[in-house]
Amino acid sequence: MAEILRITPREMWEQAVAAGEFRSDDLAAEGFIHCATLEQLPFVRGKFYRGRTGLVVLRIDAEKLSSPLVWENPHPVMKLFPHVYGPINLDAVLEVVPLEELASGDGDG
Repeated sequence: MAEILRITPREMWEQAVAAGEFRSDDLAAEGFIHCATLEQLPFVRGKFYRGRTGLVVLRIDAEKLSSPLVWENPHPVMKLFPHVYGPINLDAVLEVVPLEELASGDGDG
């Protein structure tokens, strides 16, 4: 099973449960949902979520996604990041975990 991760505010996850699928601001603005691997999580946390609270991590089974998953390189020197081109179906979400349980440190690396 290939697993990808998405950091999101707890309230956004609760809205997704009510709506029946997860959508994000980046999906509306860029056409895809930014995700990460466990290895990439500290970087993403430090760059985009530093100092924020009330965040959870969606553990997603990439094989269960109903929207296309594309591994892309946002910058020539970076590793490939998983991007989901459409909403994330709730049955692909294996678990919702508080961010503090999965990512430690300040994410400078």
